[in-house]
Amino acid sequence: MHVSPALSPPRPRDPRLDFFRGLGMFIIFVAHLPENTWTLWIPARFGFSDATEIFVFCSGMASALAFGKVFDQHGWLMGVARTGHRIWQVYFAHVCQFLIIAAGLVWIQQSGYLSDCCGLTQDYVASLNLWPFFEQTGETLPGLLTLTYVPNYFDILPMYIVILALMPVMLAAARLSKWATFALMAGLWLAAGQGLLNLPAEPWSDRPWFFNPFAWQLVFFTGFAFMRGWIPAPPVSGGLIALSVAVVLASVPFAWHVAYNEVPALLAARDAMTPLWDKTTFGLFRYLHFLALAYLAWVAVGAGGSRLLAENLWGRFVNVVRKVGQQSLAVFLASLVLAQAIGILRDMAWGRGDPLAEFLANTAGFAGLIAVAYLVSWYKKQPWRRPPAGKSGPGPKASDGGSARSERSPAARAAQPALTAS
Repeated sequence: MHVSPALSPPRPRDPRLDFFRGLGMFIIFVAHLPENTWTLWIPARFGFSDATEIFVFCSGMASALAFGKVFDQHGWLMGVARTGHRIWQVYFAHVCQFLIIAAGLVWIQQSGYLSDCCGLTQDYVASLNLWPFFEQTGETLPGLLTLTYVPNYFDILPMYIVILALMPVMLAAARLSKWATFALMAGLWLAAGQGLLNLPAEPWSDRPWFFNPFAWQLVFFTGFAFMRGWIPAPPVSGGLIALSVAVVLASVPFAWHVAYNEVPALLAARDAMTPLWDKTTFGLFRYLHFLALAYLAWVAVGAGGSRLLAENLWGRFVNVVRKVGQQSLAVFLASLVLAQAIGILRDMAWGRGDPLAEFLANTAGFAGLIAVAYLVSWYKKQPWRRPPAGKSGPGPKASDGGSARSERSPAARAAQPALTAS
């Protein structure tokens, strides 16, 4: 029997995708907590790539699953519409998140409470360079809405918006050949590296976006290409494992601050090769380092993520991390708010730099991210649409004499379970 594509069963979630997205969310929180000593131990301190690459690469893989199917089944124009809908969601989230954080910080700063209660003199608004938003609102508010005012703390989602907008272009190129898509990816990356595709981050200066989306699309569409089958999965090979380990280890001296600060020659070499690891233009060394890490992680979790699936303490931990990865947008939005709020609370207790205070701050943030993930998941299930516990549905009307039959068509009755679960 032919099954309509629109009614085909959904593809099972890949545990590897959700797990590594979840890990990336925790690392991003650690990186955004102000003056956090735990940042000395995140992957970025031991190599050129960091959690941003994980987020972007996994987002590319997820987009291939979520949007590629629409392009395949409903055509290019409907795919553009679906992509546009997601762009609007991310854009709206970006603007709201900025306003919430900016308003919250300026309120607590100007209230005088922090200095009165705790003697804090830290200017939390200035630490994110947000005073221009309040002092030059005539420029910054239109800039916020047009993405021409992008403070560094708020730069990941604008990058993601532009990359999403490139997705229909890449899929149009793929109609010619996958090699046309690869050429376009490489061309945009090379042009961005030469400073030809910079986007303005401030209306009053020539500072570009910290994350150039035309450079970062390379890692996004690499993940996209793997999920689309344009790039075959690499074999599990001892030679490739050894090569990947060598790449990761060779990068440590040039990324670990202790090593290059204690050895002047390493610092000089690091500075000399800045274009190769530059974050704004996604330098080549970042790409190679990430690919090596991704390959080792892919091998480590086993075929289909088999080593992530277990009925023990490890399996329960993995399930929690996967839940965070499944709600990555909501968790990311929450992480930036939590990082600022928890950072202020830690400073109020004079705990900046104190090991116990840092432990409590980071673990509280982790707990908050987990709570957000489970809450958002609960809301997405729309439990209010299910019959109350112990009841199968509304009873017959009194006027029906207890023997009323539903007037819905058989097709409508058959569709009810699907509507309830959506």
